[in-house]
Amino acid sequence: MRRRDFLKAVAAGVLLGGVDPYSFVSAAQLFSQPQEIAAPDIDVYIKDYLHKMHNFDQPHAGDVTLEKKELALLVTCVSRLKRLQRTVGHGNFHLLGFDDGLEIARNYPKVGSFPQEELDFLERIFYTDSTIYGFWGEKPIANMTTPINKKDVVRIPRSGNYLYKGAPHQMYEKVKRQVGEKLYLTSGIRGVVKQFLLFLNKADRNGGNLSLASRSLAPPGYSFHGIADFDVGQMGYGALNFTESFTTTEVFRKLDDLAYVTIRYPQDNLKGVRFEPWHIKVYPGA
Repeated sequence: MRRRDFLKAVAAGVLLGGVDPYSFVSAAQLFSQPQEIAAPDIDVYIKDYLHKMHNFDQPHAGDVTLEKKELALLVTCVSRLKRLQRTVGHGNFHLLGFDDGLEIARNYPKVGSFPQEELDFLERIFYTDSTIYGFWGEKPIANMTTPINKKDVVRIPRSGNYLYKGAPHQMYEKVKRQVGEKLYLTSGIRGVVKQFLLFLNKADRNGGNLSLASRSLAPPGYSFHGIADFDVGQMGYGALNFTESFTTTEVFRKLDDLAYVTIRYPQDNLKGVRFEPWHIKVYPGA
């Protein structure tokens, strides 16, 4: 990794990204401004960053963790989102819009309406600048209530997942033809509600640590699964498809030989995200 590229990425995320008024803490509390890092300390700074990425599932100094009151809201939100998912079904949950989710929750007592304090909490999570957590990826979905038009998607047989029509579906079909039947779709479209559950559930299982969660799951609004990207795996490889072990599979070796295939988060990327060799980037410029 080039030091200049790393510091440019930090500067773009922390100094130019701004701090949203909904932020839990000030970015200045978490990051030193790049121009203030003494030259002898730059290698230490980079080493610390890479250590976090290689040990993404462990807590680290400087991680943003929810305080007691918001931790309680995290728990109740995750529980309600899980009940909502069970009610609509896992496949439908991938496409569920925020407003539709609220309406279903109101109409089904076993889910229960989201109280105002939970809605406020979800809004803070969505609109907080992710650089505060140490996540420097782009935000392709700017509005929490952005819906997914079901006319724009196609269900992938035997996967339980959907892809957008057009480039995402075409790329998946092309990759599958060239790699072979061992390749399958492990994750396709994920709307805002689905991303809320994934991200918050990860934080909930780690004591409310939002930084830890963001190293392996994009915060809501920041996931490119919401607009195009998809994940692939090898048949029979199970949960190992979401580990670096995936790089040892026949499916990955064939993927790696395809010049048009780019992964969203390569090894030692500058986005604050672990290595994800299974995550296919659909639009190269995005």
